[in-house]
Amino acid sequence: MRVGAFVLAAQFPGQGHGEALHRAVRTAEVADEAGLDSVWLAEHHFVPYGVCPSAVTLAGLLLGRTKRLTVGTAVSVLPNTHPVALAEQAALLHIASGGRFALGVGRGGPWVDLEVFGGGLDAYENGFPEGLDLLRRWLCEPRVASVGGRHVFREVAVVPRPAEALDGDGQGPEVIVACTSPASVRLAAERGLPMLLGMHCGDEEKAAMVALYRRTAAEAGHDPHAPHVSAGVCQLADRTRDARETLAKAMPGWLRQGLGAHVTVDGRKRAMRDPAAYTGLLCDLHPVGTPRLAADRLAATSERTGITRFALLAEGSGDLAATEENVRRLAAEVLPRLR
Repeated sequence: MRVGAFVLAAQFPGQGHGEALHRAVRTAEVADEAGLDSVWLAEHHFVPYGVCPSAVTLAGLLLGRTKRLTVGTAVSVLPNTHPVALAEQAALLHIASGGRFALGVGRGGPWVDLEVFGGGLDAYENGFPEGLDLLRRWLCEPRVASVGGRHVFREVAVVPRPAEALDGDGQGPEVIVACTSPASVRLAAERGLPMLLGMHCGDEEKAAMVALYRRTAAEAGHDPHAPHVSAGVCQLADRTRDARETLAKAMPGWLRQGLGAHVTVDGRKRAMRDPAAYTGLLCDLHPVGTPRLAADRLAATSERTGITRFALLAEGSGDLAATEENVRRLAAEVLPRLR
């Protein structure tokens, strides 16, 4: 089982952007020092839910600041960028880091981002499969052309070519797809790409998505047992009620401020979760409590779903020192119980 930190660079009420980003960087540095396997970086635009607008840029910084852990995006929003531009950045990080970079991609939401970056609503609703396939071709082939669809260009050389760069291993960076619906599960499975499953999902829903993935992947001739990643929340304390209280005090304000700032590109109405109830749900679903409870919940999720990789939000307190302690306790008191 591999356990990493899920880093949102969350801006809690009363905090500035710099404070949120500093906490994000320190979370990764402490995770590397403490012995976690990975950090996964979220990307958001124009909202305080997360103040990192470029997960690949922050990944580049953190790959330079760390020595051993995998740094992945969770996720880079593909409709907001050209697939080749994102693939080039992924190739660069893959090679320069010696293979420690993983590229998670998703289609994002129907937000105003689509207007600002010029992709438009069609890129969100229909363009993701085409963009994903072009990105994957760039990471695997020596030369690429695109003759139809949204992106049309003559054949050009792939430079640098990630599949050739690391001792001739023939592999570029791992590509992971954020999945929130049966359609996205089938899309990932048909391409043999692992899934990233969100922290709002419980074990039953994740198990159903993994089961659908396995059926679809097998039909497409791919390995049905891909190494999926499950996102969640982790808050540790000597008493479970103290861990839950820490999140109950801090997270609703962040969720209300952060999620409430989203603006849809086409004016469609959107329903927002009740922040307090959502915080309670996350505490019920994920490793929030004593180290023993946390280890038991992670083991139970793995047994029920078959998922063996976890990306856990450790900054739910909103406090830098508490986040650092939380990460260290996760590595020192939870991981040994799982291994």
